[in-house]
Amino acid sequence: EIFALRPAPLQVSYMGFPATTGAPFIDYLVTDRTVSPPHLNHCYSEKLLYMPHCYFVNDYKRCHQDVLDPKNLPSRSDFGLPEDKFIFSCSNQLYKFDPETFSTWCNILHRVPGSVLWLLRFPAVGEPLVKQEAAKRGISPGRIIFTDVAGKDVHIKRSSLADLFLDTPLCNAHTTGCDTLWAGCPMVTLPLARMASRVCASLCTAAGFGPEMIVHSQEEYEDRAVTLATNPQLLCALRTRLRAARIDCSLFDTQTWVKDFDLSFLKMWDIHVKE
Repeated sequence: EIFALRPAPLQVSYMGFPATTGAPFIDYLVTDRTVSPPHLNHCYSEKLLYMPHCYFVNDYKRCHQDVLDPKNLPSRSDFGLPEDKFIFSCSNQLYKFDPETFSTWCNILHRVPGSVLWLLRFPAVGEPLVKQEAAKRGISPGRIIFTDVAGKDVHIKRSSLADLFLDTPLCNAHTTGCDTLWAGCPMVTLPLARMASRVCASLCTAAGFGPEMIVHSQEEYEDRAVTLATNPQLLCALRTRLRAARIDCSLFDTQTWVKDFDLSFLKMWDIHVKE
């Protein structure tokens, strides 16, 4: 209601709602070309303000730099995770995946013997239902491991324990995606058309791993996960490169992001006064 009264000459949407507002009183939406490709501009009521790299801001270098030192990371046994299994993970809230995605995950488990799927108990009521659905798809409920929600520092550090993060296509990992990449865990993501379904692709691209982590169909998603899980050298090389890239990649370069953001606001204002 406040925005509808137009208290400011320029009104901008950023971060809180990853989609178009459809509101005539919001002038701009801060985004990037991966999240909101130019050919989908017609889906937005706002003018699009493109950040040069990823639109998603973070401050891990200042708040969570200790994650970079392997000596500060926990062990699988600290969280009751199997030491001898390949761990696929997804710490997105349970509402973010649909039956098609879950079926793909179960297909992956079928194709990678000895693997498990590590999910977040968020909400807890979903755990027995998810295990029930796994059983319907021929997966032993014991291969689905749930863990409780944890504080930010613990959550990021334990994210490093997974071998591969499986993103949810309908609504991606956003902050969770940043957490996962900062923890040094590779991922597979399938961008769709909507903004909320393309954020993880932007994160991976800004981290420098678009071709390795972004796929373009459910079939490719399944195959990519299986390929990485069954080729230890390939996955190890990807993980090593990701961990080395965290300091210098665009995704975690907050100072440059802030400068770009400031310049974008000056540009918006310059356009406004000339109109």
